[in-house]
Amino acid sequence: MIFLKQRRPAIFCNFGAFRLEMIKKLPKTFGYLLGALLLINLVQAHFTQLIFDEAYYWYYSQQMAWGYFDHPPMVALMVKIGSLFLPGELGVRFMSCILSAATFVVLWATVDDPRKSRHVPHFFVLVFSMTLMNAYGFFTLPDTPLLFFTALFLWCYKKFLQAPSIAISIGMGVVMACLMYSKYHAVLVIFFVLLSNLKLVFNKRAWLAVAVALLCYTPHFVWLFQNDFVSIKYHLYERPNRAYDFADFTLGYFVNLVAIFGLTFPWIYKSLFKARPTSPFERALVFLVYGVLLFFFISSFNRRIQTQWIIVISIPMAVLAFQYLLTNANAKKWIYRTGLVNIAILFLLRIGLVYGQFFPIVYESHGNREWVESLESQIGDMPVVFENSYRNAPMYAFYSGNKSFSLNNIMYRQNQYTIDDSESKVQHQKILYVSKFLKRGDISYERPDGTINYGVYMEDFESYRKLWCTVPEEDISLKADQNLTLEVYNPYDTDIPLDKIRFGIAYTNRYKQVKELLPLTAQVLDKGTESLKKGDTTKFSFTLPRPKVPDPGYFKVSVSENGLYYGLNSKNIKLN
Repeated sequence: MIFLKQRRPAIFCNFGAFRLEMIKKLPKTFGYLLGALLLINLVQAHFTQLIFDEAYYWYYSQQMAWGYFDHPPMVALMVKIGSLFLPGELGVRFMSCILSAATFVVLWATVDDPRKSRHVPHFFVLVFSMTLMNAYGFFTLPDTPLLFFTALFLWCYKKFLQAPSIAISIGMGVVMACLMYSKYHAVLVIFFVLLSNLKLVFNKRAWLAVAVALLCYTPHFVWLFQNDFVSIKYHLYERPNRAYDFADFTLGYFVNLVAIFGLTFPWIYKSLFKARPTSPFERALVFLVYGVLLFFFISSFNRRIQTQWIIVISIPMAVLAFQYLLTNANAKKWIYRTGLVNIAILFLLRIGLVYGQFFPIVYESHGNREWVESLESQIGDMPVVFENSYRNAPMYAFYSGNKSFSLNNIMYRQNQYTIDDSESKVQHQKILYVSKFLKRGDISYERPDGTINYGVYMEDFESYRKLWCTVPEEDISLKADQNLTLEVYNPYDTDIPLDKIRFGIAYTNRYKQVKELLPLTAQVLDKGTESLKKGDTTKFSFTLPRPKVPDPGYFKVSVSENGLYYGLNSKNIKLN
């Protein structure tokens, strides 16, 4: 007890000192520009309609959990907090605006050079001109907290190197957990910082930080275990891919490297090439950038790299580039000039996000409220089931306030609607079934791009998309007519008559793209069985139908219920 009384005040005093150091001696110009930036983002957040991913993360927040199908829960928490205080789009985006402004403060505090106070406008132009840093200043996406906590983690790491203590170790551990709660890509940030300083392996206070991070992250580990590691399995093994395309994969990766910085990219990357680390912290910045670039360059030979996957380099690059322009007059001049041009272009695009006529294409933020109102005006508060659209279903729910569901079939992919209880909320109700594949229907509505979508009424909707099929045999081949076992687990609280379902086999290529779908005849092993018993597994025997597609790499077992198109009811099963 005496030990605790002596240590606890010191720890909390240290945390207070860290907070004060973060904000002390901010130049007045910095405060004015930060306030202007925050105001601009708040106004933009209010007037810009949601994009589809934001609607999806809003849907996450309606059922708070320690994890979700595609991402950890930080983005849902941000939406939940903002929506407690503010309505509509601004509530969804409020925390993103706050974290974006906080990122500027943390980056500023990370640079120790005394000359920085004379270059506040250059700092804001540098960071605000980074294309995705600008966009994530108001959009609510997992990358927004990833950027903030990456900046905060690097600041904590710098303080740890300068004066390691229990307080900073605990703080760094909490921040590492927040990083991982933001996006799984955060593991690259932690790994490459560690790789830059392997002496940390022998540092007990570094291990304290790791222990704190693991403790804080335990709830998500538990969620993953309870959900059969569905997120990890999907991202690593189940995602469809396609054949290597140099132009789209590798060349596209280099285009992304230019796109994330815009016109300032020559001088920003020059700051990286010119960097000569003189401290463990500077080495961490360089290792982090090169590590992420190398990781995704190698990955580009396997799949297409999305621009936001590499955005995390913006944080260490902002520090390196700002330090470079403080010592190089030519870089300072050109980063400032081209950065202002970037900002002017980005402001025009921002206006176009609100007013579609100023945007070169019909974008996701255009016309969503309008198509939802058009559809709702025809059906009232009737639930809507969208075929294969985890994008339209939450968008409709957000703007209408009514129930919706994404019915995912074998030609689509799993998502949050696969694992939550949203299916139960539309069961045995009269619903409108909407699909872009319908050529006619009971009603129609126009999409923002001018296309017409149709919907048909279903009086008593009943789906069983949670039925799960497994084939226990290994070494499965099409070369011989193998007699295989099909195990179908029924997780529902009711028996499902066998005459309501039929089986199918989907053959995929080695990139897991469905190429052929065939009906499957399966014989129940327990003669006399007429239904799939609730909470139980029913076994069948079957032989794989011969595909027409040459040399398939995998197959999936699929279930069609009540005449609906075949669902996603098994993992990809490898063919030998």
